[in-house]
Amino acid sequence: MYKKRIYIIAGESSGDAHGAVLIREIARLVPDVQFFGAGGPQMQKIAGEHFLDWTQEAVVGLWDVVVKYPFFREKFYQMYREIRQLDPDAVIFVDYPGFNLRLARYLRLKGFARKLIYYISPQVWAWNRGRIPRMAKFLDLMICLFPFEKSLYEASGLRTEFAGHPMIEELENRRISHPRMGNLIALLPGSRSREIKRIFPVMLEAAGLLRRKDETLQFEASAASEPARECMQHMIAQTNLSDLPIGFKNSCELMQRAAVGMVASGTATLESSFYLLPFVLIYKVSWLTYLPGRLLIRVDHLGMPNILAGKEIIPEFIQHQAVPVRIADSVWELYSNPDRRQAMVIEMRRVIELLDGEGSGRRAAEACVRELE
Repeated sequence: MYKKRIYIIAGESSGDAHGAVLIREIARLVPDVQFFGAGGPQMQKIAGEHFLDWTQEAVVGLWDVVVKYPFFREKFYQMYREIRQLDPDAVIFVDYPGFNLRLARYLRLKGFARKLIYYISPQVWAWNRGRIPRMAKFLDLMICLFPFEKSLYEASGLRTEFAGHPMIEELENRRISHPRMGNLIALLPGSRSREIKRIFPVMLEAAGLLRRKDETLQFEASAASEPARECMQHMIAQTNLSDLPIGFKNSCELMQRAAVGMVASGTATLESSFYLLPFVLIYKVSWLTYLPGRLLIRVDHLGMPNILAGKEIIPEFIQHQAVPVRIADSVWELYSNPDRRQAMVIEMRRVIELLDGEGSGRRAAEACVRELE
């Protein structure tokens, strides 16, 4: 009996988590399906031996891509050859637009006639809306996470399904009953080594300034992996803050236990909003990455909670503005002002309600299966 084959590609840890949910839900709907492709350990655990774990190679920004260009070029053509040889019923691209959109376009240009589905719509509306009509020429279906995206894509003729954000359901399952510690400040510097190296030292210096204001303050950080934790501990040892006690906790637990936080721009900003952790956002990359990106960005805010709210509900400290003293002052304002924290929490609740997360993984899988049929 013929088994449907799906080739699925995710490129970093957040995509791996969403891709794993999608694989699991599709397998429930189509029991005889086979999965191939590349992603991370969560996807590989479900999909099996035909799956490459490459998420440790994730990069941020133009300069990082330039440095690792030979690696990505090799993987690009390796995956292209695998797809053409396998001839799957569909290729599903999970986020990672810099790589995935190029591969999808290349497949179509080279005559691949099967379904091309994109899950977790790329945020081209933020920096290059002109790409949307071009995407409509080579993609069969776009599955988006944010409600305002559907009309943007459909206006260019690209069939689009709004599935809601899978993160919401995942985070709900990770709730804890532990009360918040009133004097605990969370440091969430991201999961990639390059962003940790640029952002964590800024957070440490801000933490030192805060400690001078109040010696009872406690700090805990989240490390996505053991190498990340070792890197962060090394940074602590290299500063004059080596006596600053910083524990390490799971990010979701830390978001629910801390009073306020410093959070690197990315998925963690929505996660922190879901858990109603008042925080400030920090974004810092190489200038070779920042300057071209700043010229292209067409939205008023960087953090997704602010984009969804249509205003700045989370203070943003971007690049040259990511100065420890300014960050420390903003965190102190949140920490010392209950009304300020409560106002932010109210806005966070409104943002999370927009995401319609319950059953989003199932809805995305159903859209994929309909496309296959």
